[in-house]
Amino acid sequence: MTGSQALTTVHGRCCPIAVYENGLRSVSGKLWIRHTDGRREPLPVGRWRGGVKPGDASLLRRCNGPTLDVGCGPGRLAAALTGCGIPTLGIDVAPFAVELARRAGAVALRRDVFDHLPGEGRWAVLVLADGNIGIGGDPARLLRRAAELLAPAGRALIELEPPGTQTGTSLIRLEGPDGRLSRAFPWTFVGIREIAHLTVDAGLRVTEIWRSQNRYFAVLSAMRHAPRPFPPDSRKIPDQIRSCYLEENLA
Repeated sequence: MTGSQALTTVHGRCCPIAVYENGLRSVSGKLWIRHTDGRREPLPVGRWRGGVKPGDASLLRRCNGPTLDVGCGPGRLAAALTGCGIPTLGIDVAPFAVELARRAGAVALRRDVFDHLPGEGRWAVLVLADGNIGIGGDPARLLRRAAELLAPAGRALIELEPPGTQTGTSLIRLEGPDGRLSRAFPWTFVGIREIAHLTVDAGLRVTEIWRSQNRYFAVLSAMRHAPRPFPPDSRKIPDQIRSCYLEENLA
């Protein structure tokens, strides 16, 4: 099925996943966010595709154990960590993104972050890069889910909007390389000023904020647990990833 054939419409608007995948498939890699006030912002598809990009290294260095990459896209981060010998699982709701991630050498599953996932409660690191803290338009709920997925001493690594960027929750649309617009969906843009108060309900706290190559990141750690070694059953995570991968591909 071609990209254009896959553009399932509802009330005349395309599915956001289909528009996103068309952007990934296109040679130009052009994809935009359309805001309700008419603003149009380009998305960095070129950064998502291919290998490690500027600013990624500082994030990857902090992945010190089994890592869950939420919204992995084409898999550049998950593939890089796998190449370094770190057990890593990428998840994404877009089938073509998962396919690209696997081609890049990552272990990736088509999953929503709120689905049942392998290794729940045992991940050393959870990554929300490339603005994925905005998934679903409810970052507080997403962070509560992150806390459930992490080991007691685990950490969430979050990429944030740079200072001066308009933040908050709004309905947005994706515009693909062919000019088609998706239906509207909620997304939240979170900056360094907002992240601290969003973490409280999740039982997390900001323990580090850093900047690299004009990108901004935060480390979130559990408030109720002192740092300690990750539980022995974290070693079982690679087997659980492999089991889910086989189950998905043999179904």
